[in-house]
Amino acid sequence: MFIIPSKQFKKMFRKCPPEIKAKVPARLKVFQANKYTAILNNHALIGKLQGLRSINISGDYRIIFEESGEDVVLVMIGTHSQLYK
Repeated sequence: MFIIPSKQFKKMFRKCPPEIKAKVPARLKVFQANKYTAILNNHALIGKLQGLRSINISGDYRIIFEESGEDVVLVMIGTHSQLYK
C-alpha cells in the first residue's frame, strides 16, 4: 500500500500544530500495519464527504482519506470542526 498525500493535505498539514505533525507518522505506520485497528477509529463518512473515510490522529484531529485501489490518498487533515462544517 502506498500512502499519497494530496496537494490540499500538504497545505493543511503545514498549518497543523507541531504536536500533531509529530503524531502523524506514527499513526500512519499503525494504519499501514492494520488500517482497522481500534485506535484509529477508521470509518466511512456520509453526506458531502460520502465515499471518503476518516481516521483519528488525536482526540480532535482527523485525517480524511480516499482508497484508490491498493493505494490511499490523504485528502484533508484538521480538527473535527474544521473538516465537518
